[in-house]
Amino acid sequence: MKVLVVGSGGREHAIIASVAKSSRVDKIYCAPGNAGIGQMAECVPIGAMEFDRLVAFAREQAIDFTIVGMDDPLVGGIVDAFEAEGLKVFGPRKNAAILEGSKAFSKDLMKKYHIPTAGYETFDDPKQALAYLETAKMPIVLKADGLALGKGVLICNTLEEAKAGVKEIMEDKKFGEAGNHMVVEEFMTGREVSVLSFVDGKTIQIMSSAQDHKRAQDGDQGLNTGGMGTFSPSPFYTKDVDEFCKKYIYQATVDAMAAEGRPFVGVIFFGLMLTEEGPKVLEYNARFGDPEAQVVLPRMKNDIIDVMEACVEGRLDTIDLSFEDNAAVCVVLASDGYPVAYEKGLPISGLENFNGKEGYYCFHAGTKLSDDGKIVTNGGRVLGITAKGADLKEARANAYQATEWVEFANKYMRHDIGKAIDEA
Repeated sequence: MKVLVVGSGGREHAIIASVAKSSRVDKIYCAPGNAGIGQMAECVPIGAMEFDRLVAFAREQAIDFTIVGMDDPLVGGIVDAFEAEGLKVFGPRKNAAILEGSKAFSKDLMKKYHIPTAGYETFDDPKQALAYLETAKMPIVLKADGLALGKGVLICNTLEEAKAGVKEIMEDKKFGEAGNHMVVEEFMTGREVSVLSFVDGKTIQIMSSAQDHKRAQDGDQGLNTGGMGTFSPSPFYTKDVDEFCKKYIYQATVDAMAAEGRPFVGVIFFGLMLTEEGPKVLEYNARFGDPEAQVVLPRMKNDIIDVMEACVEGRLDTIDLSFEDNAAVCVVLASDGYPVAYEKGLPISGLENFNGKEGYYCFHAGTKLSDDGKIVTNGGRVLGITAKGADLKEARANAYQATEWVEFANKYMRHDIGKAIDEA
């Protein structure tokens, strides 16, 4: 079986590591991939948004199954393009990927189908947004409606901050076209938990829980990033929380999308806030989280191809999804200055230290091969250092130990990933 994975980050590296374990797979391609992915798959120099070229490549190489990891191509309709050519592909169609592509759509969906979430208003006129904020309770959350690499969310503690945020999102267009519309949402307090799920349009199966760390600096300070590290499972995702979410959130979302004529096939990422009133949905993503995939997929017992095929073929109810009874922690090694400005092209040493180390993973995010064949930095988030352990504390200790095995000149990381474990 030939498999093509579309994407170039740590999430795609984690997906490919899982695909490589399948006895059914003979050959893996990745478009466009990165230096680390290139050690497990054949990288193809085609961008994730070049749908025509990707479809042509899949046809020419007789690809049996394509997995789309990234949000942009999913929201842009890559699945529709592949299906139109009779190619088997894993991910939601364009009309279902809107669940992530438009925060206004997802909020309206939750309101219509009584799925617990924060109160909100949507705006396409900055003047109306500013007028609303004059009477709103602070703190408050501003969200660019469209895709913004996980960074289009501003938490504003004062009216002055909120007004500046409206200017940033809607007038200065810091997040581009994503800021043409904006959601203003009540600020919720509680523990954040991420829950990934497989969906086949009607059936949903929940993966192990995780918890991400979005802020750039220790103590949840600094700017929002794409994620500085994560752990799985979350000790705060209790049996009671799971039962509540299964009853009021998970299946309700799948049923709502089907009722809207937008059946969802692929992965739904539920970003949850565990409030005093109960769990509420913070956000939906229409694909694996990054870096959540790096701690969830290494713990999955199933053949990932079997599960994904079951989703595409509408028979997910026949799969017994199971995970190892252990834990995993991922610490992101970033380029100092991320997410604003940082140097690229710096040589990385020590990658060979991960060879043959059971339970340790070095997922490449922002890397490439230099002209002389060396692996160098090529992004803000460079590597996801992941380790498993019998429990979260052991996994955390293992992951931080492994961060010392690899070096590059402007290496930066948070030192408190999973610190919340101590409070559980």
